[in-house]
Amino acid sequence: MTHTDYVVDVLGGARVFRRHRHPGSAELRSRIRLGLPYSALESVRQRLQLTLPETAILLQTPIRTLARRKRQRKLQAAESDRLVRLARIAAHAAMVFGDEEKTATWLRRPNRALNGEPPLRLLDTEIGTAQVEDVLGRIEHGIVA
Repeated sequence: MTHTDYVVDVLGGARVFRRHRHPGSAELRSRIRLGLPYSALESVRQRLQLTLPETAILLQTPIRTLARRKRQRKLQAAESDRLVRLARIAAHAAMVFGDEEKTATWLRRPNRALNGEPPLRLLDTEIGTAQVEDVLGRIEHGIVA
């Protein structure tokens, strides 16, 4: 499974994208711009065992707004982009650790390489996400992180 395939799978796969094959990067980018279905958010929350407050922080969206998105059954473009960023990190971590449960645990555990912050707390910004990707890359290549 390619990295993009895994990201799409975490977002709900064929159930969310309503097709038999996974969309490519260009198609995924178009879907982000249009807004992903709310079911993609539910899929990510379930796979990564995220609480609603954690999700609200990561998407930079109040819980009440998420409730409104649930009724509308659609996320806005910025929320979709942040959700894909989270799915991308989850895909990388799952590849490194080989297991989604280990990934969910690692995302919540304070990390010395991230100044004692859990990786999940850094995923609300692109710079924080790059730091988490850097740590995952070091772990992947056997460098103490």
